[in-house]
Amino acid sequence: MASTLESISIAGWVLLLTGAVLVLLPLVVRYLPSAEYLDKIPPLLLYVYKKDGFTFMTSPILIIVSVISLLWSVLRSSS
Repeated sequence: MASTLESISIAGWVLLLTGAVLVLLPLVVRYLPSAEYLDKIPPLLLYVYKKDGFTFMTSPILIIVSVISLLWSVLRSSS
């Protein structure tokens, strides 16, 4: 039981840190003069949309993990 809670806690911290990085990344990109290195990151890890001074970044992996977690939670609570 304790190892299960510990692994869930570690996974939670990893998701929190990943989310924090993804929230701060657009701010960093806005203030860096060149962001060509972002094009080298695989789109599955980081998707960058830029148009007319608007920058949107997201992580498809984070979205997939969130949807799976939500579905798992809903299905588990319904049974």
